[in-house]
Amino acid sequence: MHNRKNDNLNICSEKALLAPVKLKEQYPLGKAALSTVLHGQTTIKNILARNDPRLFMVIGPCSIHDVEAAREYAQRLKKLADEVRETLFLVMRVYFEKPRTRVGWQGLINDPHLDNSGHMEAGLHLARKLLVDLANMGIPVAGEALDVISPQYVQDLYTWTAIGARTAESQTHRRMASGLSSAVGFKNGTDGNLSVAINAMHSAANPANFLSINSAGHVAMIRTKGNSRTHIVVRGGGGHSNYDADSLAACEKLLAEAGFPQNIMVDCSHGNSQGDPSRQENVLKDVTEQIIAGNQSIVGLMLESNLEQGKQSIPKDLSNLRYGVSVTDACIDWKTTERAVRQADERLQDTLLSRRTRKQNSISTTAEPAK
Repeated sequence: MHNRKNDNLNICSEKALLAPVKLKEQYPLGKAALSTVLHGQTTIKNILARNDPRLFMVIGPCSIHDVEAAREYAQRLKKLADEVRETLFLVMRVYFEKPRTRVGWQGLINDPHLDNSGHMEAGLHLARKLLVDLANMGIPVAGEALDVISPQYVQDLYTWTAIGARTAESQTHRRMASGLSSAVGFKNGTDGNLSVAINAMHSAANPANFLSINSAGHVAMIRTKGNSRTHIVVRGGGGHSNYDADSLAACEKLLAEAGFPQNIMVDCSHGNSQGDPSRQENVLKDVTEQIIAGNQSIVGLMLESNLEQGKQSIPKDLSNLRYGVSVTDACIDWKTTERAVRQADERLQDTLLSRRTRKQNSISTTAEPAK
């Protein structure tokens, strides 16, 4: 008889985490925070349904590694959001998990101390507390859902959720998206393939079963209704951009053939900026001009923005980290962000106002006459 161990051969340790319900008890969703989340989710739902002529813009750091810098960014964004609210609905990008092509920092939840120590419980505390604080400030937030466990801890605070280019083809992520309460944007594949995202939308629209945990932290079979509030996010890929008019027209055709509304979000970074954050502003300008010229399919925009421009590697001595600079993808700085958003707001006001007027006239002409 052999005594050789044949289970968990590569597991170094296991540590139980607190249950989602316990974390939510420590950082509850109060009345003000709940109002922010519900208003944000409803607004994006109305934009996707064309009941709100505005565009929504997901804007913020590539990833959150410093919660104090995130709070400062949120304070600045709130002022800007109030300024452009008639045209643009700004949603702060608050990403806590990062998919890596090979290796690298996996995000605040997985590695809050930025040293590969993996103190996930501390990361969950930091993440939820920050989300509650932002919701109390009136800041709607967006995140990327990267696994089937962490949403149980924080998803109730998200206005919009992304499924990234590396995971849009994953059946696990498609099933998870079918149960999320927020609208979900599926990015095209890293090679630029649009069908990956469209197939994901089909999958997420249907009921699904998958293994995860429940609020008590117990392993559970999750049964979903299906999520009809999905759309595509074009982000370029395979060395090419796909935000130009011809590319968007091709995307519109594929969506129509698949039976989906022609709702497109343009990610101004990633492949569309060829990895150069300074190009994001030009992408935004191009897309803005397309809308003015008559494009009706663009409903959302995304910018990777931080307090300071560029990116930095994580040093061994964390005291050498530069404040407000990304540790993942390079971002534009706040000055550029303000300029880009204000210019888009100014250029789009008349176009989006005319949409609002046409919508109101349509409602008034189809309303039942008073008796």
